[in-house]
Amino acid sequence: MDSLRGYGYLGLGSRLKRVSDYMMRETQLVYNTYHIDFDPYLFPIFKTISNYDGITNVELVDQLKFTQPAITQFVNKLNKKGLIKQVSSEKDKRKKMILLTEKGQNLLPKIKPLWNAIEKTVKQITKHQSDTLLDQINYLEDTFKQNHFSELILKNMDSKMKNLITIVDYRKNFANHFYDLNIEWLETFFYVEPFDEEVLNKPDKYIIDKGGYIFFALKNDVIVGTVALMPTKDNGILELTKMAVHPEERGQKIGQKLLQHCIDFGKKKHLKALLLYSNTKLENAIYLYRKYGFKELKLEVNTPYKRSDIKMLLEL
Repeated sequence: MDSLRGYGYLGLGSRLKRVSDYMMRETQLVYNTYHIDFDPYLFPIFKTISNYDGITNVELVDQLKFTQPAITQFVNKLNKKGLIKQVSSEKDKRKKMILLTEKGQNLLPKIKPLWNAIEKTVKQITKHQSDTLLDQINYLEDTFKQNHFSELILKNMDSKMKNLITIVDYRKNFANHFYDLNIEWLETFFYVEPFDEEVLNKPDKYIIDKGGYIFFALKNDVIVGTVALMPTKDNGILELTKMAVHPEERGQKIGQKLLQHCIDFGKKKHLKALLLYSNTKLENAIYLYRKYGFKELKLEVNTPYKRSDIKMLLEL
């Protein structure tokens, strides 16, 4: 016997809370299944923060219509998990801007497929036509008796998570992969120049410590590709370089995903442009660069790489 259900409209608020609590518990099970350390109750604020390149507490209250104490509590939880940070506004030092940390940025591509699956599942179970909200809740709870909400989500996630490609930032224990992937690529298509060997052997010294970035493409948590953004003599312009994909994974648009990530990253960092050197014999790569808006520049005499015969720039 379900006493709460028997109370009809008098128990509507309690029924809504019961359904909400159940869906949150079930969603947590899905996060746990994919080893994602995230609290579903934090979704609204985490998603909202991820939409902005810095947002204040007051703006979060206005966006989400939560109370200030509730927003503060959520912010503290996200901060404790290391997913957000607070920095002073460049325009007004008295304002504290909230934005995602590197850890938070790396979590996004892993968690978005789950959000998509949840959205798809909710759409499926709420298509029932009913005259009243109470009838809809009855149908929803009856549905959950037949199939757990978590099981319905997982059914919708299987196809999305299969061969999922995620892009993550550089970690010191990834250095060997950066070297191996690029050496294999160079030996396959060209040859390894002394400058290549030096940079690939010491990515921290030549890229990270100088203000550059390295990204990796993961397929089911296995590294399958990489790319770097190296500082240039021009402030605000980074060189797109050292892009390589594992030979068994080529042809799956992993390079395209890495390229798009660099472009999105450059825009978010308010860079002026991305520069690259390549070789016209790599027809597919050159086609891709042109497709994304890279324009050819005059190639200087003393290029960084002997193999280069084309220089391109994408203004951001």
